[in-house]
Amino acid sequence: MRLLVLSDTHDNIWALEAAMPHLRTAEAILHCGDLCSPFMIPRLAQAGPPVHVVWGNNDGDRRLLTQQADKFSHVYLHGDFADLVLGEWRVALTHYPEVARPVAESGQFRLVCYGHDHTAHHSQIGGTLLLNPGEVMGLLGRRTLAQVDTQSGLCEHIS
Repeated sequence: MRLLVLSDTHDNIWALEAAMPHLRTAEAILHCGDLCSPFMIPRLAQAGPPVHVVWGNNDGDRRLLTQQADKFSHVYLHGDFADLVLGEWRVALTHYPEVARPVAESGQFRLVCYGHDHTAHHSQIGGTLLLNPGEVMGLLGRRTLAQVDTQSGLCEHIS
């Protein structure tokens, strides 16, 4: 299964549009928070694959974000934490690194994704891949997302 992981779009619709060719090839899209405004939901939904989203600290109007997500049968808002089964992998999503690391160390998940600090990073902790896709927004100068292949276990950051 091909997963595309992104985080911290912060209303940058132009950067999200630039990422669309990658998102459209995914079998599932995982967003680790900070979409920010409700208008981002329909744009993300346009990619096509199922979209799983957790809240970030800058996701302000959660009621309207939820209303927008409810318009799409393939967009799922999970609150602060998501515990998913995608293919044969158990996957956790959170926005916060301080939550992600202990979850990864628990050994209960094959993949743990997080965002918040806008820094692309991945590491292996036992049998768990700990992944920060970086930021779509471009605040730090480099827009990144990540793809994970659950068949091979390979993870790649994409600029």
